[in-house]
Amino acid sequence: MKNPWEEISLSDYENHMKLGSVMQLQAMNEMMKGQFNDYPVSSVIVLGVAGGNGLEHIQKERLKKVYGVDINSSYLREVARRYPDLNGVLECLCIDLADEVRKLPEADMVIANLLIEYVGYECFKRAVWQINPQYVSCIIQINMGDSWVSDSPYLHVFDGLEQIHHQVGEQELKTVMLEINYHSIKRLEHMLPNGKKLVQIDFRR
Repeated sequence: MKNPWEEISLSDYENHMKLGSVMQLQAMNEMMKGQFNDYPVSSVIVLGVAGGNGLEHIQKERLKKVYGVDINSSYLREVARRYPDLNGVLECLCIDLADEVRKLPEADMVIANLLIEYVGYECFKRAVWQINPQYVSCIIQINMGDSWVSDSPYLHVFDGLEQIHHQVGEQELKTVMLEINYHSIKRLEHMLPNGKKLVQIDFRR
């Protein structure tokens, strides 16, 4: 069975995420500037890179290698098209984290934004263990109401995600990461216009 993310077009996803009533694309872009630049690392792996939002913040003189990982190969082709200036630094990898975790390369840092919600804690733990980073930075969505997908004209594009969605909580994530010896070192939050908020939690081994 195909993962629902393989069926969602990038334009539908990004148009939903950047709506004025949602503003998640813009908020994550702003937060990713810090994710890429706050720690003394030379290699980063972005799990769930989608269309490459935030990659423009990569400083090539600092980061020698950036891996963009996604399950949707068409997303990755668009990433490569959008960021030709990162040629030689950025490598796109089409990997299903559910059963291809051993294909993940090692890196100094993992960035995983709105990803754990779709793979679950245990899968994420296995991925981090495989990558063996010094730092992990995650952005999760905290829902204020019952719906985890914001209302928009694109709402039904995401119907298939119900079957793979996991609710993620801050404390649960910290507990899970402690099991593999990663300690929380930083927390930021960004309120969204629809009452939801994005919370960034960074970890260090």
